Amino acid sequence: MGEDGRSTLTAVLTNLRIGVSGRSTDLLPQRVRTLIAQQDRQSEILIGYIQVAIALWFCTLYVVAPKPIDRMSDFLSPVPIAITLLLLLSIVRLVKINRGPVSDQFVAFSICLDVALLIGVIWSFHIQYGQPPAFSLKAPTFCYLFVFVVVRALRFDPKYVIACGLAAAVGWLILTLAVIQTSEPGTVTRSFVAYINGNHVLIGAEIDKIFALLVVTALLALAAGQAQRTLAMATSEGATAREITRFLSSGVAEGIRRAESLPEAGTAVDRTAAIMMLDIRGFTTMAANHSAGDVVRILTSLHARIVPIVRANGGVIDKFLGDGIMATFGAVDESPTAAADALRALELILSECRSWEASLAEHNLVAPLVVNAAVTHGAVLFATIGTGDRLEATVIGDVVNLAAKLEKHNKVTKTRALISKDLADAAEVQGCKPIQAAGVLRASVVAGVSQPIDLVYWS
Repeated sequence: MGEDGRSTLTAVLTNLRIGVSGRSTDLLPQRVRTLIAQQDRQSEILIGYIQVAIALWFCTLYVVAPKPIDRMSDFLSPVPIAITLLLLLSIVRLVKINRGPVSDQFVAFSICLDVALLIGVIWSFHIQYGQPPAFSLKAPTFCYLFVFVVVRALRFDPKYVIACGLAAAVGWLILTLAVIQTSEPGTVTRSFVAYINGNHVLIGAEIDKIFALLVVTALLALAAGQAQRTLAMATSEGATAREITRFLSSGVAEGIRRAESLPEAGTAVDRTAAIMMLDIRGFTTMAANHSAGDVVRILTSLHARIVPIVRANGGVIDKFLGDGIMATFGAVDESPTAAADALRALELILSECRSWEASLAEHNLVAPLVVNAAVTHGAVLFATIGTGDRLEATVIGDVVNLAAKLEKHNKVTKTRALISKDLADAAEVQGCKPIQAAGVLRASVVAGVSQPIDLVYWS
């Protein structure tokens, strides 16, 4: 294939774009196109390994297969030279692909060179065995042109399949014309029997081969086009799903993935769970005296400390409440140690919050920030609420309301954290006692709670 043919093929490769649902993949978000490009590169690497394996297979067959008695013995003859060049090309291409992405121009040139070398191997058979040129057209190595086309379908990109198929068809046409041009008069025949039994050229047979190459190419291109669209849609939807799950609690997202059926509004399950409420005292004053950027940075620095502790102890962040956090233990997934997990997480969080509060000196706050906490334990409903197109997983129950009230009660008792005595007792049964607690507040009256309750507190 000449330089003009390679240039034309490169232009076709560059301009052909099979998009999602008829759209160009360039219209997809950059992050999705990056993921697709990564998948394409992995496919190109796989193709590279397969082509090296094919070239090694040619070499192995040539070396170990029994040699016909009429074969030339010189290893500098055309067949081993062409096979060696094919192997070297495959290795060089694989090294280049492993070093980084390759351009359409490189792939186009590589396809042309692959086909040219294979055609060269086939052409050289008649020289190797001292036969007329027509001998080469009957070489079974022709079948590997189909293999080259099929391998290109692993890229899930029809333009490369089409490029390889066209190169193979044009290459075989050129080979056929070269055979006819260099053969003696009378080589071309219309007799199928003469074609089979001798070194003759049957034009119809060679046209059939080219037609078969083009049909296989067309079918594989259609399949690759569908696969490419499916890959693009799956990558886009997968990337979107991963981004959306960042706005959900990890436990809820994982629960949706594991569910046998899609969640629906109104579904609910009974759980015995622990509920944790966290809130920052002094946040409103701080927010009024600092830029929005500073406020967000201060909040996220606290979240970066708290969220890993909650997750490490089996908890799930239910929601971020402005300057507050609600976490659950044993609500999303039932747990026999929910109370102990929550108590253990609470004491770790309190220690971490003291460190965080001390780190805020660099922000020159007008008033100190203090994190208050409350944890309760008892029966809840883990429910899906909302409508068909907008759902939310939430926890409902008296212990949820009690946790919110206890968190506010810290202002009354001048404490840092409060937990219900019920939670402390349940945690002790589950193997965890409060280590840093300052004491117990007996028969505490909490606003909004009908009966006095015993509380364990941290100062």
